[in-house]
Amino acid sequence: MKRFLLTIASLFAVTALFAQTNEEILARMDAELATLDSNGFSMVMELKIPILGSYSTNMYTRGDKTKALVNVKGEKSILWSDSVTDWEYDVNKNEITITNAKASKSSSDDSMSALEGVTEGYDVKLKKEDDSAWYFVCTKSKTNTNKDDPKKMDLAVSKTTFLPVRTSITQHGVTVTFRDFAKGVDEADVTFDPSLYPNATIVDKR
Repeated sequence: MKRFLLTIASLFAVTALFAQTNEEILARMDAELATLDSNGFSMVMELKIPILGSYSTNMYTRGDKTKALVNVKGEKSILWSDSVTDWEYDVNKNEITITNAKASKSSSDDSMSALEGVTEGYDVKLKKEDDSAWYFVCTKSKTNTNKDDPKKMDLAVSKTTFLPVRTSITQHGVTVTFRDFAKGVDEADVTFDPSLYPNATIVDKR
């Protein structure tokens, strides 16, 4: 009996060792997100707009370079940027448009800012968990007076990588979902290479 009680006590000790609060889990997520830029990262961004439908973009980032694969109702395009120059390849037209890089923040920057410090200004509750992830509901706190912050966010965090598995934000009827975060993007994956499109029409607007 004594040995049995000691075994139970040790199991409780191990459980307590691995138990983590919501704040600890999300702080670890923030720490992992902060390391993504060193070797680049990729993710999928989905946009759901009433009447217009749903669209998805595969995004790749490494340093100042970004690449996005866009498909909107069959209109496919590939976008590159190195913070100095933007390239847009219209797959249907086989046409490449070159412009000076826009001064505004990139979509990847915006998506990252939506995930960083997610607990700030939000009441976070653990909705459920399984073997692979924790699932949180983040509700805007009454003390949060920032009108641009969405009222609610759904967030799933991987128990393996501590990166977001999926997060959804709905505001003004539009739902934005970020999913499939992955570390590591090669330089070649985000660098525009004109030799890959030898027959494309070039439109230089710089």
